[in-house]
Amino acid sequence: MKYTNIDMLEGKKILLGVCGSIAAYKSATLVRALVKKGADVQVVMTNSATDFITPLTLSTLSKKPVLVNYFAPETGEWNNHVALGLWADMMVIAPASADTLAKIANGQCDNLLTAIYLSARCPVYFAPAMDLDMWAHPATQDNVNRLQSFGNIMIAPESGELASGLHGAGRMAEPEHIIDFLAASLNKKLLLANQHIVVTAGPTYEAIDPVRYIGNHSSGKMGFAIANELAEMGANVTLIAGPTSQVIHAKNINRYDVTSADEMLKACELHFKTAKACVMSAAVADYTPVYTEPQKIKKQDTNLHIELKKTVDILKVLGGMKRPDQVLAGFALETDHEEENAIAKLQKKNLDFIVLNSLNDAGAGFKTDTNKITIIDNKLQKTTYSLKSKIQVAQDICAKLTELILA
Repeated sequence: MKYTNIDMLEGKKILLGVCGSIAAYKSATLVRALVKKGADVQVVMTNSATDFITPLTLSTLSKKPVLVNYFAPETGEWNNHVALGLWADMMVIAPASADTLAKIANGQCDNLLTAIYLSARCPVYFAPAMDLDMWAHPATQDNVNRLQSFGNIMIAPESGELASGLHGAGRMAEPEHIIDFLAASLNKKLLLANQHIVVTAGPTYEAIDPVRYIGNHSSGKMGFAIANELAEMGANVTLIAGPTSQVIHAKNINRYDVTSADEMLKACELHFKTAKACVMSAAVADYTPVYTEPQKIKKQDTNLHIELKKTVDILKVLGGMKRPDQVLAGFALETDHEEENAIAKLQKKNLDFIVLNSLNDAGAGFKTDTNKITIIDNKLQKTTYSLKSKIQVAQDICAKLTELILA
């Protein structure tokens, strides 16, 4: 069997979680292949997994005792889930049953494997395995989307004959495909190593008085997904974030919190100077009050009139600063004449590409966990993508950015 980029796995400390599924028999092949490629593999099984394959088999192949419970009576030792979560370079759950997916997606912790998952600080990969109707069920798909929103990485199930005798999606990916996926994922991280990339995310709030502001519905989810994907690809990311509840996990993301459009402008001007690229995904306010009241405005019987002025166009400023070796990308959220407006923005602001999405597309826009985009570059080459999770959309955007950076 030929694997690609296998050297990427050598010396990696891998936690392999095995769940109760008929596909658990493939875990033996997976463990053997990982060990042959130089990985240090620690197998953790759920109790139900032991009904499908014995711990002795996987222990023999991994050359380590297999962990099933918190307490190991044969050794008298406590299996410390926190220490295990900190030990690993990556955690791979294969097969990942519908039951375990539901548990980890919702923070349930009733066995050693789920406890380690909640303690893990490393990238987590999961390879679902179940019958096609279980896989297609909305509850399962919600759990998968939730896990991906946490930054966990799915190794997609394959189609074929299932244990039930039915044919369709739900088969755990073959061990050689899992190996290739892990190696490619690790290799991908090297593509942007040492590259400084700026990402903006979230809304801006323009103060009316100390308690009121003009803002928009941006959640910051798209920008944070892009920042996390770039960090996984090895970039040193500067994330300039407007007010948002989103959180970051990667160590190579430096976050700067701002509130207003003016604060975001100053931060962008500062950090773009030393950046290789910038992705402006923030929804910056176009207008701000001419005057901010120093005290809370009291309710009156008459109407309130607030005079507004235009904010500085940050994307246009950066487009004017851009050096030939830099890459600048913007977003266009449109409701009408979508492509026409996006192309005008692309050209007017000296962008290398623009990401267009429309509020007319169901599942796209603010606050959702999904998005549907079209990428248009400065040669007017257009690529339209289907509705995807924002994690997957971020991967598409970062792939385009990487192509231009490495050109």
